[in-house]
Amino acid sequence: MKSQVETTTAFAAEWEQWHAAHERRRADPHGFLAVTHLHWLGAEPSRLDGVPGLWSVQDDAVTVVLEAGESLLRDGRELNDNSVKDGGTAVVFDPIAEREGINLTAGPAVVELAKRGGEYIVRPRHPENPLLNEYRGTPAYAPDPRYAVDGEYVAFESPRPTTVGAAVEGIVHVYEAPGEIRFTLEGEDLTLTAFNGHAPGTLSVLFTDATSGKTTYAANRSLTVGPPDADGRVNLDFNRAVNLPCAYTDLATCPLPPAENRLTVAIEAGEQNPHERQAEQ
Repeated sequence: MKSQVETTTAFAAEWEQWHAAHERRRADPHGFLAVTHLHWLGAEPSRLDGVPGLWSVQDDAVTVVLEAGESLLRDGRELNDNSVKDGGTAVVFDPIAEREGINLTAGPAVVELAKRGGEYIVRPRHPENPLLNEYRGTPAYAPDPRYAVDGEYVAFESPRPTTVGAAVEGIVHVYEAPGEIRFTLEGEDLTLTAFNGHAPGTLSVLFTDATSGKTTYAANRSLTVGPPDADGRVNLDFNRAVNLPCAYTDLATCPLPPAENRLTVAIEAGEQNPHERQAEQ
């Protein structure tokens, strides 16, 4: 049988491996740290900093007009076939679902075309962006098994549309909440509304707590919870609570937690306020 020291050491080592992998994904050359601009499209064709072409949106269809010599690729295929008189191409993209997007390529940059809060956005991501090149990692609390707690997932009779705010003014996000997670932490009985996670069967919770705006980012943190077992049991390992893109850049449209997920208990676990934001708090 392993001693408590051995168990704690193994827990910390596993966390270190997980967080190192998470940091590598965060520092991807075309990840959110590489975003240089956030453009909201309108009906009037406009040139956008960091992106080739004239962009506009109408009737849920985005059009970009590429002039002669301008290059934009999709899946490695050049979109400018010079079909327009005097050179150039008009490209129309099919409607994009909410919270979905496509990636295009312009030289060394990736150009993200996406839909957020019912509006279309264009975000160029450049591997030479100073925010990415100067990134020095995210501080975090030392892993502590006390903050890995068991809980119970309780499904709603039917998914509940849940409207939440966003990190940028003027838009809201609507998520389907399939249920809630009930658990006890620091002697308090707590409940978190859960959304569907990225991986099939997983759950995602957005929350704030008594550390928010002090040692952790003020607006939100996110925690992925593994699929519930047959009895609805889940484990919430708050050591793996992470920052969303808005913790690092104002060019993000991250959702905010629903009101019921603003906890009064202090969760001194997981990622802390990024170096990039510490001067603001």
